[in-house]
Amino acid sequence: MAYDRPGDPLVLGVPRAAFRPSPVFLALATLFVASGVMTWLRFGNVRFDVFLFVVTGWLVSLCLHEYAHAVVAYRAGDRDIAHRGYLTLNPLKYTNPLLSIVLPVVVVLLGGIGLPGGAVWVDRHAIPGRLRHTLVSLAGPATNVLFTLLLVVVLRIGLAAGGPIEFWAGLALLAFLQLTASVLNLLPVPGLDGGNMIQPWLNPQYRRMYDLFAPFGFILLFALLWNPRIGGAFFGAIFTVSDWLGLPPELYRAGLYLIRFWQG
Repeated sequence: MAYDRPGDPLVLGVPRAAFRPSPVFLALATLFVASGVMTWLRFGNVRFDVFLFVVTGWLVSLCLHEYAHAVVAYRAGDRDIAHRGYLTLNPLKYTNPLLSIVLPVVVVLLGGIGLPGGAVWVDRHAIPGRLRHTLVSLAGPATNVLFTLLLVVVLRIGLAAGGPIEFWAGLALLAFLQLTASVLNLLPVPGLDGGNMIQPWLNPQYRRMYDLFAPFGFILLFALLWNPRIGGAFFGAIFTVSDWLGLPPELYRAGLYLIRFWQG
């Protein structure tokens, strides 16, 4: 086994430390669990507990979403992604913390939807093959889909067992956020994961056009959702899938009310 300094083994030329969860992520995960316990016990201000529970849970999911992109890119050939710190689950390493952390949290609090954020930078030139590029882009949304299904299962089993309604409302809101994030990330919008999945398969002319619009993906997304017809169709589809999954609408709406603890 190779070493770059005593006691620090290398994995394919990368120190093992590049694969260890960062203290920032561990702190977020700990706060998520602690706030969930506080919500369950109705400790202190329960609305603030639900706020912490949902926001930290959402941030943990953002970290894991971007980690999924990074680990698949690493396996696909981009070894330098480990040196950029993306395999440590540290959100402070993202290319744009404002778009990746702050903006999605603000949109969660104000709009109640899970906004995707542009975060990890992948060296596409180091990854051979169009299918691998597509899999790198798919990894993040697949993580959201997995979280959605997992939270729905826990919610449906847990509701039958009873417990504080505030806890289940927060969990339902987290599931709804994961559902919206799954769908938004899969939309074929330039710059978003769904668009990046199809980009490698475009002919050179359309790929150049795609690359031209990709930096404005967020603006395009907001413009589409702002359109009454498109936005209405999008949220109609979200509510239909939510009902099909068995997510009680009154429960995630209660969760959205609870996290806005500053309101009466």
